[in-house]
Amino acid sequence: MESAGAVRRAGLTVILVASAIYLVACFSPPSLMDDVDAVQAQIAANMLHSGDWVTARLNGVAYLEKSPLIYWLMAGSYAIFGVHDWAARLPLALCTIWLCWLTYRIGRWAFGPMEGLFAGLAISTCMGLWLFTRILIPDVILTGTIALAMWAFLRALDESEARPALWASTFAAAVGTGLLLKGLIALVFPCGAAFVYLVVTRQLLAARTWHRIRPFSGTAIILLIAAPWHVLATLRNPPYFDLTPRSEPGQYHGFFWFYFLNEHVFRFLNMRYPRDYNTVPRHLFWLFHLLWFFPWSAFLPGVVKLGYRPTDRAGQMRVMALCWIGFVMCFFTLSTTQEYYSMPIYPALALLLGCAMAKPDAWSRGGALVVAGIGGLAALAIVFIYAQVWNLPTPGDISAALKTQDFEAYTLSLGHMGDLTLKAFAYLRPPLMLAGLAFLGLAMAGSRLRGLRLYLGLAASMVLFLNAARLAMIAFDPYLASRPLAEALSKAADGTLIVDNQYYTFSSVFFYTDRRALLLNGRVTNLEYGSHAPGAPEVFIDDLKLGQLWKSAERYYLLIEGPQLDRIQTITGTGNLHIVRAAGGKYLLSNHADLR
Repeated sequence: MESAGAVRRAGLTVILVASAIYLVACFSPPSLMDDVDAVQAQIAANMLHSGDWVTARLNGVAYLEKSPLIYWLMAGSYAIFGVHDWAARLPLALCTIWLCWLTYRIGRWAFGPMEGLFAGLAISTCMGLWLFTRILIPDVILTGTIALAMWAFLRALDESEARPALWASTFAAAVGTGLLLKGLIALVFPCGAAFVYLVVTRQLLAARTWHRIRPFSGTAIILLIAAPWHVLATLRNPPYFDLTPRSEPGQYHGFFWFYFLNEHVFRFLNMRYPRDYNTVPRHLFWLFHLLWFFPWSAFLPGVVKLGYRPTDRAGQMRVMALCWIGFVMCFFTLSTTQEYYSMPIYPALALLLGCAMAKPDAWSRGGALVVAGIGGLAALAIVFIYAQVWNLPTPGDISAALKTQDFEAYTLSLGHMGDLTLKAFAYLRPPLMLAGLAFLGLAMAGSRLRGLRLYLGLAASMVLFLNAARLAMIAFDPYLASRPLAEALSKAADGTLIVDNQYYTFSSVFFYTDRRALLLNGRVTNLEYGSHAPGAPEVFIDDLKLGQLWKSAERYYLLIEGPQLDRIQTITGTGNLHIVRAAGGKYLLSNHADLR
């Protein structure tokens, strides 16, 4: 029996490890990135400033495709701390730490303190959770609600549980909260996994099952939490119940159609318009989890040797984890997928890994040696790369050493990884050194340590590696964000801002300057649908209109990406095209030379 002090230390260790990664990552730089990152933060700021907590808006245009809870959390943080990038990141960071602790707590309940600790360390320091929380998307919070729902479901069924009604209500509350984070999958995933579990364990038709999970009161709780926003959003954005069975440009059918049909049904069937997303090949979607859970994925073979008979609490949790993983992965195998879509299975994977790692057998030892081998090879590779770039010049910023890919590459979450060249590593020398030390730590821990010390050593090495990755993102800041341009714009004389292409291209400028703009040829992707809503603002212009505005006496500023400079010069002429600031391969231009 573990002492109470040891149990508390295990939970505190998980919290401290997660905090060393995710709380540190709140602070800027790196800045909020262009694209989704700054978009989410700006929507929250718009809600706070306008007082409209129902309809999200960007540049005054209705943005109807996402659930609101993540905006409400960020707006609440702004109300307390002010509108800052770190305040936008804080709720996500705290929820991520909570998820890591929750995974530990579930593991402790089902298996024991050591298994819980190892599960908590695995999810806290795995690559995937860090990568996919660098952007302000609600998936990590959704993952927490699903994990809580799965745990509550098992506790409601547990014969030894003294308060099954409380846990049944917790299941429903978690589902209702998830609906406000990510839509219907927050209902489909836990209910689908629970259904499969009941079938596998032959409890589906048992009267005691339905008595303990209380579906009717649970449904009432879900509706009480989730229905008010959905009803209000439908009423404020008519028509109310349009059921048009196709998605096409130039049409507006209100909130209900866009949110439920276009964003859920048509996206699942790959019929959604606009198609501003891509899909990961199915085999890679599965295999990538070896990377997302590195270094802990090296211990996956040991999962096969675990017991899966649902005769005790541990066996029931393992069966639930398999049902949980299987349902989510099969769902996305049949649908369109991004790399981070499988995040809801991370706690289940971590729980199984925690059990495998706690067994001091040949499987866990083999996993440690695999990590040691990969760590050693990676450290040697970093030494080689460093030797190639240590004396290379680094003019300007890292954008000068990156290559540009086709637009399709950037419709995947990690598309920018393909921009890297060997010369780019010259701008990454300090984080490269830290990453080398982290991989050396993995090699030494995997080859020399055993038991608890092994896993603490691996976790410490990953804390160092993930913080090195954060430092690398600072070097990418001018390229992935546009903060230098935003700062130059804030210091320049008053004028009207024009943004080339879609809003997302320079979304960080909107956040850091808190202003609206005209969008040049920007009636595309996420703002296209809302632009057709009744009363939508006239913020979209074409090349002809730009030429007219640029020649007027009024002061205008224009944000463009570097490759568009020649095109803009043909529209405006070169005589009154003045560079205010250039950074990250992007330009802030003005039609007035005098910027005072």
